[in-house]
Amino acid sequence: MGSNIEIELDDAIEVKEPQKFKVILLNDDYSTMDFVIDVLVKVFRKSIDEASAIMLNIHNNGREICGIYTHEIASTKVAQVKTMAREKGFPLKAIMEEE
Repeated sequence: MGSNIEIELDDAIEVKEPQKFKVILLNDDYSTMDFVIDVLVKVFRKSIDEASAIMLNIHNNGREICGIYTHEIASTKVAQVKTMAREKGFPLKAIMEEE
């Protein structure tokens, strides 16, 4: 009555981690420090202290990584930065780079 079914699993299947992307904010001469901190808190969920440190790195080094995400989340964050900057009239720019 009961038939035994054997299933062979292929051990060669590799589970790949989804590729990650760094989201980087770029320095400009117009975006205020307060606005950059606001973006870091709202978009990247940083504390005020973390946001202040990242903002200073952007200011001093021209760019800083704000987070590492999957492609979909990274591209959403880049778009959110663009929208916030446009609304406030700032040229702040976020870019994505492969990790």
